[in-house]
Amino acid sequence: MPASPAERAARVVLALLGAHLVGEARAQLAARLPEGFALILLNPLQSAEPLPPERFVRATAAWIEGATDQTAAWDVSAVLSTVVDASGDGLLKQILLQLPAGYDLLFGRPQPA
Repeated sequence: MPASPAERAARVVLALLGAHLVGEARAQLAARLPEGFALILLNPLQSAEPLPPERFVRATAAWIEGATDQTAAWDVSAVLSTVVDASGDGLLKQILLQLPAGYDLLFGRPQPA
């Protein structure tokens, strides 16, 4: 049975996110996700350099057939807000420390400057 559009979006976003995370934060987040998604997050690919939030959204759009930057932004926001719900604020802070500035907005949790 083919994956739903929502599942495909979740797989793409988690694969890209996982390529940006290392160490304990990545392992803790994976432990809080369903197994299939945890394995995607833990895929050993690593990003050569962290993508700024805008490029993260564009990369998501490139990997989802028929997506635009706008629909990819919605997909990223939906997936990452679910990640926040699974991770909690303490782990989110650890995750955000590994990402370029501006990801707090993608997660739907603007941080004080």
